[in-house]
Amino acid sequence: MTVREPSPQRNTEEPTEGAQRFKIEHYLKKHMSGFYLAFGLTVIGMLLYHLSQKAVPKEANPFFVITIAYTVGILFCFAFAFTYPGKKSLIETFKASNWAVFTLGAAAALIELGFLLAYRTGWRISIAAVATNAAAAIVLIPVGLFVYKDHLSLRNVIGLILCVVGLALLVRQ
Repeated sequence: MTVREPSPQRNTEEPTEGAQRFKIEHYLKKHMSGFYLAFGLTVIGMLLYHLSQKAVPKEANPFFVITIAYTVGILFCFAFAFTYPGKKSLIETFKASNWAVFTLGAAAALIELGFLLAYRTGWRISIAAVATNAAAAIVLIPVGLFVYKDHLSLRNVIGLILCVVGLALLVRQ
C-alpha cells in the first residue's frame, strides 16, 4: 500500500472554525434548501388545496370547478415557468413529453374530482387527506418493490404496518 504524500501546494492544516462553518453552510444551502423549499411549498399547497376543496359550493358543477381551478393553475405555472432555470422551451418540452406527462394530468384531475366529491359526501377535512395518502402509500408498496426495486428496512416495514393500522382506525366510524 502506498501512502500519498501531500503536494507542496496543498494546505494540510486543519480548516479554521470559520472555514469549517462555511463548508457546512455551503453544504446545507446547496443540498437542504431545495428540500425545505419543496417541502414548504407542498405543505402550503396542500393546506390551501384542502381548505379550498372543502369550501367549494355544493351546487357548482364539479367538472367546471376543476376546469376553472386548472385554468388558474395553468396561468400560475406559465407565469413562473419563465423564472425557473429550465433548459427547454414550452414547445421543446411538449415535444419531449412522454406518456407520463399526460397521465399526470389525468391523475391530477382524478385526485381533484375525488376530493371534491369526498368533501361533498361529508368526509371530514381532518381525515380525508391522511386516509387517502395512507391508502395510496399502501398501494404503492408493491409498485416500489417490484417495479422500482426499492428496498425496505425493518424500520420501514414497522412504519408501513403502523400506516395500515392508522388507516383502519381513521376510516372506521
